[in-house]
Parts: sequence; C-alpha cells; structure tokens
Amino acid sequence: MESMLKRAKDTPILVPDPLSAWECLHVFNPGVIYHRGLFHMFYRAQGLDFISRIGYAVSEDGIHWNRLRAPVLVPENSWEAWGVEDPRVVMIDDVFYMTYTAFGPADNGAVLAGGMVTPMLACSENLVKWKRLGPIVTGEDNKDHVLFPRRISRHYVALHRPRPWIWLAFSEDLVHWPREKMRPLLGPRPDNWWDNVCVGANGAPIETEYGWLLFYHAYDENRIYRFGVALLDLDDPSRVIARPRDPVFWPATIWELQGNVPNVVFSCANILVGDIVYVFYGGADHVIGLATVPLKELLDYVRYSA
Repeated sequence: MESMLKRAKDTPILVPDPLSAWECLHVFNPGVIYHRGLFHMFYRAQGLDFISRIGYAVSEDGIHWNRLRAPVLVPENSWEAWGVEDPRVVMIDDVFYMTYTAFGPADNGAVLAGGMVTPMLACSENLVKWKRLGPIVTGEDNKDHVLFPRRISRHYVALHRPRPWIWLAFSEDLVHWPREKMRPLLGPRPDNWWDNVCVGANGAPIETEYGWLLFYHAYDENRIYRFGVALLDLDDPSRVIARPRDPVFWPATIWELQGNVPNVVFSCANILVGDIVYVFYGGADHVIGLATVPLKELLDYVRYSA
C-alpha cells in the first residue's frame, strides 16, 4: 500500500539546534498557520532540562525556516511545570488561538488524575505574545485538542481526546466548556488493523464543500502511529459522513522509525495553501517533517473509499 501523502524531502525540515540550551535535544509536533503569504510554525522543543517549550519559526515555502532564538511560550504555573506541548493554531475573527497541552501537577501540587496533562487555550494578536485563557477540561487524561477555524451555530467548537476517543466540546466564550455539552465523535475500531487502540485529532479541520476534512492519528497494539482522515458534516460536526478503513500516512524513513520515541509520525498542522494540503509532523518525537497532498485527491479518497 502506498501512502497518499508525499514527503517534501527525504530529510527533516527542522532539527534540534545543538547550540541552544532549550532546543538542543528535540524539536517536534509543530502547529502551523499560513498568514499573509508566510508559514508560521510553533513547535515543541526540549533542551538540557527536558522541559518542553514552544518555539517560533517562519518560512516562505514551508521547507526553509528562520526561527526566533527564544521560545514564545514557556511554563508559567504549576500545571505547566514540566512543559507546554503540542501546539495547534487557528485564526477566528482576526484573533489567533493556540491550543496546547500543559504537563504538570495541579495548582495545589496534587498529582492530577489521568497523567498530569491538561488541554489549555491561549490567544494572540501578533503570533508572538500569547495570553492564556485557561483549560478546556481538567482532571483527566485529555489532550490532542484543537479548535475548528470558525464558529458553528454561534459556538466555538473544539476537538479533544479523553482517551481513547475524539470528542467534541462547545463554548460561547472560549472560557467555559460545559461538560454536559461534550459528546463522543470518533473512536478506535477494534476490528481494524491500524487504529484499534487509541485515536486523537491532528490539526484543525479543513472546511470544504463536502464537509469538514479531519486528519487524525491513531496507533495499534504495537504503538505504531499512523494518520487517517474522515469527513464531518459542516453544520453538525458530530455527524461523521465518511471514514476510510486505511491510513493515509505512516512512519517509513529512518528518522520516523528511530528517535526519541520510535515508529511515530505525529501532526498538529494540516493546512490548505492553494489546492495543496501541507501536513507538518514530528518524526519519532525528535525532528520535524513535511508531507503534501492535493486536496482534490484527498477528498476523492475520503468520499469514495469509505
């Protein structure tokens, strides 16, 4: 079986900086937004202290990058004491929003149930200075969260992942996310060969004439991470229109098969530029890669092979 996504290069597009104390070990799992003719990347980085911070880089072509020498988001409270991770970025009503994972104990020092991870949200007007808005949900193993790039029926809508399913959450103000309005969307398929253990969202869904195109990641009992796609209804994203049985991308290069965590491709960004979808991803939790696919080709696949 051949992957639908094609790697832009046989080598990573961003690697650790050996001269930087905060990003000398790993750079991975980037969120990317295309704005005013430039790709803006927000990537997770680890350095000498193993604490994750979020760095910023900019590019004209998505392959060659210039990065700031200092991170744009660093831990600031006890929930984030061990790192800020896996950013995903969208723009809604001329404001940029970043969803990211806080890793650390609760404010009172207690260890949180569910792995000490909290799905957080921040906003910015310039992509460099970020203001924290708070968590989407607390007290459970929940991450892989991302906002839809516009409101739906006057609500902000987010995907999030109380293990092992992808769920939907709704908010009127981006601060309050009522639990009673959360609902499951898409889960593992026990009878399928690659997404039978756990699933989570990748980047923000892409709006198309046929529905919301959702990229997601999943792993099997061997913990090999692969990407799949699904199509959601535009007006009611809780309705899954189509979900093909096979993956569209998986680890194949040495830097995806071997690294800090082997056999992993993990994406927080699938953005549409022209008629091409750019998928930025972490390889083996160590470096960053790029793969692309024409939107029409992907839509034909998800619509006719489900």
